[in-house]
Amino acid sequence: MSSNESQTLATISPTALSQLARYIKQWGQELGFAQVGITDTDLSEEEAKLQDWLDKGYHGEMGYMANHGMMRARPHELHQGTKRVVSLRMDYLPPSAGFATNLIDPTLGYISRYAGGRDYHKLMRQRIKKLGDKIEAYCQEQGFGATDSRPFVDSAPVMERPLAEKAGIGWTGKHSLILNHNAGSWFFLGELFINLPLPLDIPISDGCNTCVACIKSCPTGAIVEPYVVDGRRCISYLTIELQGAIPEEFRPLMGNRIYGCDDCQLVCPINAQAPLTQEHDFHIRQQILQPELLTLFNWSEKTFLSLTEGSAIRRIGHKRWLRNIAIALGNAPANPNIIEALSARKASDEVDDMVLEHINWALAQQQAKVQQQTKVQQQAKVQQAVQFEPARETPAQRKTARVVRSVEKGLPRDA
Repeated sequence: MSSNESQTLATISPTALSQLARYIKQWGQELGFAQVGITDTDLSEEEAKLQDWLDKGYHGEMGYMANHGMMRARPHELHQGTKRVVSLRMDYLPPSAGFATNLIDPTLGYISRYAGGRDYHKLMRQRIKKLGDKIEAYCQEQGFGATDSRPFVDSAPVMERPLAEKAGIGWTGKHSLILNHNAGSWFFLGELFINLPLPLDIPISDGCNTCVACIKSCPTGAIVEPYVVDGRRCISYLTIELQGAIPEEFRPLMGNRIYGCDDCQLVCPINAQAPLTQEHDFHIRQQILQPELLTLFNWSEKTFLSLTEGSAIRRIGHKRWLRNIAIALGNAPANPNIIEALSARKASDEVDDMVLEHINWALAQQQAKVQQQTKVQQQAKVQQAVQFEPARETPAQRKTARVVRSVEKGLPRDA
């Protein structure tokens, strides 16, 4: 952009900028965004928090979180000339979410509901780019000169949540996600960096108060303190970001969660009024709607790639998909069909040593349960009991049961 064009943009009157901001919000809604907010680029208050989080190693193998220094907290350095960030919210809660129905049945695989439909990255980025094009066309028509904007959707070192908070999209919950009184936390965020000095929106004050439901309900205790998540313990990190073996201490705690985890959102009372998405692309695909673990485990790599085409799930690859499902099968009740499927997979040329380790772990879990079940049945027979005492719930199962009860009570439409 030439210096003359920059000067022209700098001389746009406050009235004209306010009118443009109103148009931007209108255009954003026409493009399918549920909310649009505008903020400046000052994230200096986040730098010390980010550095502390990185110093503690909470990012695990997510090396990209440590790359680029503090550029993540300095939008004007990421895209030179940026004066404002337009933060955009797109709701993704699908109809027939079936949270409780899914979690309570250990033979089903639980997939985080953001990943049930089409991968949001490309869809949102295209629409944010269209918004930038609309702004550019309008400014040219008004004689304001050329604008310079760039869309982002989780694709660069951008601190999208602090920006969304400053833009009035919501406040940061104790689980570190953005919460909105009208939408809960079931939404994606995207940004448009732009060189226009648009008027700023007002942040929303914290609405969590004394509630700590998300902290208490995290299956692995990943929320180590309010607003701080140790990524290395988070099931979303373990099932999606982690490349190698999942630490054994976390495997029994994962239950049937094979791709991500929604527990901290499920128990949040703010989510009780969350709207369903208007985007059909975010509806859950039939093949992963309350999916049977054994069916998913039997998918060949070719089937996996075909049925997850265009989905966020595809990015973990077939081997990590099998790794995650193997853990869920190990956590399921004793079942000879599971043992048979695990044993058959060991002979497959689609598994490597990493997957094989998890299959062997799952087999050991299943065989131990079979032995315990046989022992209890024998004892019951000796005592001439009509029924034998079922296996006691583990702490992880009790925690999941509490989450299920919370969903059935607080989110009956989506239970």
